[in-house]
Amino acid sequence: MQQMFPEIRPYAEHRLMVQPPHNLYICESGSPEGIPVLIIHGGPGAGMSDHARRFFDPDVFRIIQYDQRGCGRSTPHACLENNNLDALKSDIETLRQYLQIDQWLLFGGSWGVTLAVAYAQDHPDSVLGFMLRGAFLARAKDIDWLYKEGASRVFPEFWQTFTDMVGGKSGAPLIDAYYQLLSGTNELKRMGAAKSWTGWEGHCLTLTPDPKTQTSFSDPSFALGMASIGIHFMRHGCFLQENQLLDNMDRIKHLPAIIIHGRYDMVCPLDNAYDLYRRWPEAELDVVREAGHSQYENGIVDATIKAARTMAKRLGHDPMQA
Repeated sequence: MQQMFPEIRPYAEHRLMVQPPHNLYICESGSPEGIPVLIIHGGPGAGMSDHARRFFDPDVFRIIQYDQRGCGRSTPHACLENNNLDALKSDIETLRQYLQIDQWLLFGGSWGVTLAVAYAQDHPDSVLGFMLRGAFLARAKDIDWLYKEGASRVFPEFWQTFTDMVGGKSGAPLIDAYYQLLSGTNELKRMGAAKSWTGWEGHCLTLTPDPKTQTSFSDPSFALGMASIGIHFMRHGCFLQENQLLDNMDRIKHLPAIIIHGRYDMVCPLDNAYDLYRRWPEAELDVVREAGHSQYENGIVDATIKAARTMAKRLGHDPMQA
């Protein structure tokens, strides 16, 4: 079983002003001369994790992380103005040019898969390849799984708590009701709704209950950002046409990809990854037998580190012989 690399401190931090009012936080770790890899965080709205860079050998990779609009250390926090999929795709390309990178490897998890694939379909010549974990394709059935019927049948007691806040609604009415709560002026109700929204996903995240996940998902700043931005994107179908990502796979099907997915993922069911894999001749699918959705479950960690080493070899650097 592969272990994550030790804590890695950034060697550079940046602030990048994009479309007003958004100012993005960016950091770089590892080797400035290494293979550029962009880590695209999930959510929408979750923000970057310092631990995520520990999947990559710092002697081999130039590890680039950033907080998407309204997330983490990007400002303004939880801002929905000019916050949509086209804007986020544009930010990635602006970031690539700002850092003077010709091509990079994309590592995305969950919503990060959605954004990585959507960006690459617009800019295939900017991409070396992909590492994708816990794929989310943002189809109507994928959104319904978490907010209408699917995960609700596996976690009925948590689903009841989640829906009780909005009078038992589900699907689009549930999302709209939570949007109204998050848009209100009552700060106690706003924070209660935010924690309820993130708490529901937190309960579905891991194969076995993880108190640390529940604690981190109830952090006020995290909950408010992820709930506000997540609800905004879900209300708009993630700003995608139905089946858009799969319909446009011809644009990137020549690029190498490793898709990692937990067999018992209750946030993004395995059919997301399998449908993507079937449209992608150059992709490998690694189904992790004893794992859910979290990128920090042991099997997912093992598969991700192995995938990073495999991609390094494909891109001309063998970490085992360095």
